[in-house]
Amino acid sequence: MLRLVVYLTAVLHFSTCGSEELCQGDQCVLCTVTGPTVIDVHSSVSYIEDRCGYTLMNTSSIPDLLIHATFKERRRQDVSFLDSVILFLVNPGVHIYLEQGGRVQLDNTTMMLNTTAQVVHGVELSKNKTGVSAKMSHSNYTVTVFFDGYTAQIHIKGPSGQVPFVEGLCGNSSISEARSSNYSASGCETQYVDTTNSTIDCNKTAEYCNLLKEAPFNTSHSNIKPDPFITACNYTLCKYPAVDGLKCQFLEAYARASSLYINDTLAGWRTKANCYPQAFCQDQFCSAHEFCGDNSTSNGTRCHCRAIFASPYRSQNSLGYSVVCNGTSPYATLVGCLLEDRNIHYTELHLYDSSCRAEQDNVTHMVTIAFDTEANPCGTMIKMSNDSQFMNKNGIMVSSNNEELLDFSCPIVIPDISFNFSMEIKIKDNTNSSTVAYATFGYWNTTVTMKAYSDPDRTQAVDANSTLHLNQKIWFELKADILDDQVALVTHSCYATNEPSPNSSLRYNLIIDSCANPADNTVTVEGNGESASNYFSFKMFHFSGKSGDVFLHCSISLCVKANETCTPTQTVARREEDSRVGEVRAVRNVRSDRRAPAEPSVAPTARPPGGRPPQGLGAVPERHQTGAPDAQAPASVAPL
Repeated sequence: MLRLVVYLTAVLHFSTCGSEELCQGDQCVLCTVTGPTVIDVHSSVSYIEDRCGYTLMNTSSIPDLLIHATFKERRRQDVSFLDSVILFLVNPGVHIYLEQGGRVQLDNTTMMLNTTAQVVHGVELSKNKTGVSAKMSHSNYTVTVFFDGYTAQIHIKGPSGQVPFVEGLCGNSSISEARSSNYSASGCETQYVDTTNSTIDCNKTAEYCNLLKEAPFNTSHSNIKPDPFITACNYTLCKYPAVDGLKCQFLEAYARASSLYINDTLAGWRTKANCYPQAFCQDQFCSAHEFCGDNSTSNGTRCHCRAIFASPYRSQNSLGYSVVCNGTSPYATLVGCLLEDRNIHYTELHLYDSSCRAEQDNVTHMVTIAFDTEANPCGTMIKMSNDSQFMNKNGIMVSSNNEELLDFSCPIVIPDISFNFSMEIKIKDNTNSSTVAYATFGYWNTTVTMKAYSDPDRTQAVDANSTLHLNQKIWFELKADILDDQVALVTHSCYATNEPSPNSSLRYNLIIDSCANPADNTVTVEGNGESASNYFSFKMFHFSGKSGDVFLHCSISLCVKANETCTPTQTVARREEDSRVGEVRAVRNVRSDRRAPAEPSVAPTARPPGGRPPQGLGAVPERHQTGAPDAQAPASVAPL
């Protein structure tokens, strides 16, 4: 019967078992993984030079357990470090992740541990300030795994004379054989080259590592040979600076290995080596692109950017800054660990309006800051760029010195909108004959007008005193008061009805798909989609057998020139809604008798998102005419 037990213990002298559990008279093997080095059960040293996942141990002595490890870079791109230990329990098929900072996860669940053991799936888990341990037994064999966030030690104890067969990095497998694709990221084998660190002195490193040859360590030499630990120490510290508690790792690993064989704490070694018992970076949790290390500006620790992740940003002296100009809600993102490299805490960041503060994601530690041009502009200003484009201008400020750290600007883009306003035609004595529509979105206020003229130069406005004749040509101007010359006004359709309602069954098409009705050569369209105004003209008419009233209904929109071609051609099909930024439907009354002028009021409805205009409100699905002008009608005179 298989019995699987995992437990975590920690005492200041690093003994994970009582004296009765010391490896005395038993067959014991030990594997130590620290930094980029692996000291296997045969006391051979190997070096991990990539950032892949590996199988550390697979043994038939404990058949339901596989021990894996992952490696990642830290301050340098060319040196990898042990990053996590993974225990895979074949039955019931779960993973226990031992991570830096003392975090333990059961699959995707973070365990809240303390010194009191918790039993999960028959596994005992606990935690204290020196690290985590796992003890598993099967038959006459016991495996103990210890991990303090930097060093892992795997100790197998069994019957005397029965040496367990071990595969993986800790046993008889080569590095390539032990590499595990299940725990490796794509491209993890890529080798990097980094600049030489001039602060590293290999001679001084050797002196420090050779402390393992001296007292009090020499009392354990008969049980644990110091040479592999010295080799691992020299290899690592001659390539990587002695920071983040690295100097103590190798001495710590040797002292703990010794405690498995003799009940001796090697008193005084910590004072001699200037090392302390608490696990480095305990309870300091960093994101995947970070690691925990010394904080050079204080006595504590913090999360640093991993070298490969940070390299493209540092080469450009960047903070990983990116801006997403998301319509009316732009936001900027910065890398938290790059900010801390400059001694800037995210809580110091704000926009021009200091109440608009940066926020940090609790998991990724990415920093974001945003504003909304409609709901909360955060002090945003409207400015013109060097290429005459209007911009939303803001800045990311640092409160400690009130300096602008980064420019936060986005081009002003007129959003997709539907105007919702009422439009009234006023044709009264002594007033100009025109239709005016108002639209507001964000901080933009736009006025669209339609005016009638009796001359092609559009100098003689038609007013209440004007008299018009059948077949007399009239010019209409449609104009929007837009400052940005990158926005054009497009007339998509115009048609006439004999009554104010745009849903009238009697209609005559003047403009179809932004072009003049090809069936009526008296209709002309000028400047459509070229600027903030355009013009069309046609000859006056009235509907046969109806009153003299003629009402015009036009569908127009604003078009951003940078995003699309705004000028139509005769064969251009109707634009889809995603290319429009707003629509105005104007109605005009053209009278052909002397009755009192009508005052129709039209409330335009919103264009369905992604669809065409509602039937009858400027929508002309095909060239359609249900009432033709009476060309033979008497030449009556109508004031407009």
